[in-house]
Amino acid sequence: MTESSKHFSALLKYWRGKRGLSQLDLALAADISSKHVSFLETGRSHPSEDMILRIGAVLDLPLRDRNALLRSARFEPFYEEPALDALGDVATKRAIDHMMRAHDPFPMFIMNPHYDVLRINQSAERFFELVLGARGDMLPNALRLLLEDDPFRTLVIDWEHTAHEMISRLHQEVLRRPHDERLLAMLNHFISLPHIPASWRLPDFSRTQNAAFTLRLRVQGVDIGFLTTLTRFSSPQNITLEELQIESYFPLDDTTRDLCAWLANATANEQEGSAPLP
Repeated sequence: MTESSKHFSALLKYWRGKRGLSQLDLALAADISSKHVSFLETGRSHPSEDMILRIGAVLDLPLRDRNALLRSARFEPFYEEPALDALGDVATKRAIDHMMRAHDPFPMFIMNPHYDVLRINQSAERFFELVLGARGDMLPNALRLLLEDDPFRTLVIDWEHTAHEMISRLHQEVLRRPHDERLLAMLNHFISLPHIPASWRLPDFSRTQNAAFTLRLRVQGVDIGFLTTLTRFSSPQNITLEELQIESYFPLDDTTRDLCAWLANATANEQEGSAPLP
């Protein structure tokens, strides 16, 4: 067995086991013989590029992992990873632009799977300026902003509950994406911080992973709150779109709604420095 065969065979067995399939299950789903699956997993057969793409689809692998499966058999990656501003799909870019504008006057963020903020709408820019005193082009990492010893942490009402929710979510994502070394490194970094309770270092499977969670802040003596949701694209054809996370903020009360409307209507002079809240 060659080194490339070993790598492909190991990955194939890993993902088949991860999906809870027998060799026969995979063979039936991929319309191949179970003997051929066995030969692929033992390295007795070398897969074609089409076979790898078919197996990746049957196993419902993330596109990044389908590329890794191809590389393990010494094929070139099939799925592209263009920069966000270089997406070839004009309709998708227009849809994203429309979503960002239509969500005003409430904040919306576009993030990668490691919670780096890639793009924000105008309301989010105003929100950053008010809360952080930061320019809109200084985009943060959302997890670092919440979990590290940052001034933003002091603004979060019931920070421990909110931070624990995010650590729990990160544990779950690491379990789902065990090959993502950066995600694992982020988790290890956060749980090693001195202000993070030791009890958070292991995943808590009793905690329900909600589709949305709340973020409450005390800004210049005023309590505001948002319900946040994450949206992802279905059936994407490139890695960038598959991994995008669109985080939308919705006001939980009239105070928050009024603040967002005030920020949207404030003049440039009113937004400079520490403008008083309405």
